Amino acid sequence: MTATDRSLTALANGWAALSFLHGRIEAHIERALQAGHGLSVREYSLLDVLSRQHDGEGGHLQMRQVADAVVLSQSATTRLVTRLEDRGLLSRYLCPTDRRGIYTNVTEDGLRLLEEARPTNDAALREALREAALNPELAPLVEAVEAVSPAPGAAV
Repeated sequence: MTATDRSLTALANGWAALSFLHGRIEAHIERALQAGHGLSVREYSLLDVLSRQHDGEGGHLQMRQVADAVVLSQSATTRLVTRLEDRGLLSRYLCPTDRRGIYTNVTEDGLRLLEEARPTNDAALREALREAALNPELAPLVEAVEAVSPAPGAAV
């Protein structure tokens, strides 16, 4: 197998197209969220993930789980949480059963902003996908994204 093996090149090209599509979509959503709500994509994603927590068994996420969900390092996630906490959109408190654990919850202001921003996020996503579908190299990826439906009970 050589560095120019056709299957590897096709795989690399596919990955490059997927990465390009992701970047275009994220940039489009970023502009819309910033303009309409003063939120970055990462801030919106963090609010969204944390808004899905609940008080039942396993309902609160550890910082490591939050970092995985928003695809950031733990230190970057902590900085993001701090920024949103400073804006009054999140609050932190000690876990009642494990004093070493810290929970992060979305405040009422954070929930309100998230609900205001959700239609903007969804519209920007649809628009970015519609634009990307016009590119023949990206159209199959757009079709794949549109065909994905979450498994029952899965967090989205």
